[in-house]
Amino acid sequence: MTGFVNITEKPDVRRRARASGLIKLKESTIEAIKLGKVKKGDVIMTAKIAAILAVKETPRLIPMCHNIHITNIEVDFGIEPDSIRAIVFVSSISKTGVEMESLTGVTAALLNIWDMVKYLEKDENGNYPDTKIEEIKVLKKEKVNN
Repeated sequence: MTGFVNITEKPDVRRRARASGLIKLKESTIEAIKLGKVKKGDVIMTAKIAAILAVKETPRLIPMCHNIHITNIEVDFGIEPDSIRAIVFVSSISKTGVEMESLTGVTAALLNIWDMVKYLEKDENGNYPDTKIEEIKVLKKEKVNN
């Protein structure tokens, strides 16, 4: 039978994971974000809040992911002329890793950026030929011995 993995007998261990991802945008959209001229508000702050909420809700979004005690979340953004990189760091003291939480946080951050700027990214047909989310990956996952 497949399903939820039993981790009852595993010891609690300090765990950390860092993930990142990138959203490609028009240079004019990046400029609007930097100047605070996006209609829906502060894009970076909203994406940061979305990432934090997503990390905390990961087990509700990924059915076989364990509900673990998150001890820290850090969200950072790197803004380039044609893209924004989201980086999410998560730590926990638990029986299982936190990489799914960090990946979920990155994904939510990037989707929220897209949602907030989509009106700036659309072409004349209402499509997004230049907008894309890519490079979502775990940068580092580790157990920390006390």
